[in-house]
Amino acid sequence: MSNPVAIEKPRRLFLLGGALAVCVLLLLGQFVFAPQSLLGLPLYDFVEYWAAGRLTLQGENPYDIDRMEQLQREAGRTDEGILMWNPPWTLPLVLPPALFDVRVARLVWLGLHLLVLGFCADRLWRLYGGATDYRWVSWVLALTFLPSYFALTAGQISPLILLGATLFLHFSERRSDVLMGVAAVLLAIKPHLAYLFWIALLCWAVRERRWKVLAAGAATGLFLTAIAAAFDHALLQHYWYTLTNQPPSQYRSPTLAHCLRMLIDPENFRLQFLAMIPGIVWFVPWFYCHRRHWDWEAQMPLLLIVSVLTTAYGGWPFDLVLLLVPLVQIAARIQFGQHGQLKVLAIAFNICVGLIAAIQIHFGVEYFWFIWMCPALLVAYVGFSLALAKVQPA
Repeated sequence: MSNPVAIEKPRRLFLLGGALAVCVLLLLGQFVFAPQSLLGLPLYDFVEYWAAGRLTLQGENPYDIDRMEQLQREAGRTDEGILMWNPPWTLPLVLPPALFDVRVARLVWLGLHLLVLGFCADRLWRLYGGATDYRWVSWVLALTFLPSYFALTAGQISPLILLGATLFLHFSERRSDVLMGVAAVLLAIKPHLAYLFWIALLCWAVRERRWKVLAAGAATGLFLTAIAAAFDHALLQHYWYTLTNQPPSQYRSPTLAHCLRMLIDPENFRLQFLAMIPGIVWFVPWFYCHRRHWDWEAQMPLLLIVSVLTTAYGGWPFDLVLLLVPLVQIAARIQFGQHGQLKVLAIAFNICVGLIAAIQIHFGVEYFWFIWMCPALLVAYVGFSLALAKVQPA
């Protein structure tokens, strides 16, 4: 009789080698297409986090666009400076990279996020009941999902938001209220992306009297903010000034919110928040229908998709890495090897999305024109969920 453990070990080693090969190819590709960048890795958005962390460590204002641009120029960025609009509790997360030279920090940041993507995909697969023998499917999804590519090459912080969603679901399964609250803080790195999650969390915690979740989340957020404020005592004032006087209105985010603003009054950034109204209108009856038997594992995927679709700002291709949650859920439910027709459709959809995005990347299409991706993922998610409901009523 064959030993399943012996078979599984070579398979894991093979997959690990494949993942490492992908990392090497990614690095080589960046060196070929961006040889002028440090270590072959373009700085892109990473430099904003590095510069913000460096200014914080120096006791300066990390929301000062002039100082941010100066540091970014010194680090090697040739484009205009970019401001970090993330809330103050995000700053402690970017302090460690700021301790190092930008070249070393960029490489470590890439390695960290590769590990985060692998962990999240694997853990989500197990959370959603995926077959153990096909765990490798989740790793393939994580590496071939185009938003993962965008997040890694841009050096974006978005994978840490995915980590927050994954850990929240992990601790929810174990009914660890305190750790659920702590994990939720990672979702607050870009709170607008998952705004429906925050509404659902508040409603659920109040209804179920799970006060520890809210208390732990608030305490963790205050603790992280206090760490950053220890370097700059006027940090909160600086952030509030930037938030109210320097919104990212100059960027064409691939969202319905931006389209709405362009139709009504292009100069009024606040109009973009109107896009959240349809999301909230959808959420109210949805939560009401599921309130008695609320299951975070079941509800989180759709909450995230609708949140990103109706967010007031963001929704960039690299932000969509958060939607790896619904992607893995559907893949796990299909159970590779079962539901042959659905499996073929799922693979075909994934390939089509990848090809369209790859063509856009090749021709250097502006980020705004990736606006189709989130609606396409929503339609696919609903379609596959309905199809699976017919064969998996439970």
